Amino acid sequence: MRVGLLGAGRIGAWHARLLARHPLVDELLVADADRRRADALAGPLGARPADPEEVFAGRPDAVVIATPTATHAELLVRACEAGIPAFCEKPVAESLAATLGVRDRVAATGVPVQIGFQRRFDPGYAAARAALRDGRLGVLHRIHMVTADPAPPPAEYVAVSGGIFRDCQIHDFDVLRWVTGQEVESVTAVGANRGAAYFGEADDVDASAVLLVLSDGTVATAHGGRYNAAGYDVRMELAGTAGTWVVGLDERAPLRSAEPGVDWPSGDPWGDFHERFEPAYANEIGTFLDVARGHAPSPCTVDDALAALLIAEAATLSRREGRTVRPAEFAPAEAR
Repeated sequence: MRVGLLGAGRIGAWHARLLARHPLVDELLVADADRRRADALAGPLGARPADPEEVFAGRPDAVVIATPTATHAELLVRACEAGIPAFCEKPVAESLAATLGVRDRVAATGVPVQIGFQRRFDPGYAAARAALRDGRLGVLHRIHMVTADPAPPPAEYVAVSGGIFRDCQIHDFDVLRWVTGQEVESVTAVGANRGAAYFGEADDVDASAVLLVLSDGTVATAHGGRYNAAGYDVRMELAGTAGTWVVGLDERAPLRSAEPGVDWPSGDPWGDFHERFEPAYANEIGTFLDVARGHAPSPCTVDDALAALLIAEAATLSRREGRTVRPAEFAPAEAR
């Protein structure tokens, strides 16, 4: 396959390394608005540096979009209207209205699109999903999720991130739908500013808690944090009548027991999301290449991304207004 990568920043570099070593990829074109950055990334990987226009003109078999958020919508629509299967990092667009517009234009082309929610490809989440579906957990009664970064992002990023629910916890919202097969009926969110002042200045929080009620009545909680100095902590606990499973509870979980004589987990804590989810990212890109070849349906569509965004929008409004909010309040009329 001939694959074009758009964006040579941190996440683009990660995808470039995965694509360069994938057996299905014969040629990788690396493009960035800054040609020097594309050259620097492409060279060591044996890839070909290019300008974004060159990528589209060359009609690759697939494109991977890892550019800044503000460019996602335009590039995704352009790829699909050119008939090129596309993988796009989340978010699809900068706003809910723009996301709806992209969804409609992409759907009209019939070209496959996969959105980057890598937790769907993590072995732990997949195992928990299978256990729930085949009855090993019994009747699900309770879910708890944690996403906590070891250090906060810089002020300039927070100012344009959309807030902790849209930027960070949207991964929890997406994987909650995927693991349970349920929709979120209502959201109640709170937050606090315990760290740098720039979070509050951006109308954001650095610690959050969300109560979510699913369509079957199951109650879920999700906690987010930007100052988890112990390490990168991502977990999902599912408690049913027949058992309790925890995703992310391994030797490298950044946890310490308060019980005397208990020293587990004893491994070095996860440092960041790339390290924690390296196998998931590899599985995600491999799956996309199969999608682009027509060998599999997209496992994470624009509609899936939209559903997670509606939950994030509900959480954002709930925190600001101090009330419970239904994601359906933000849904397009035809979906209500």
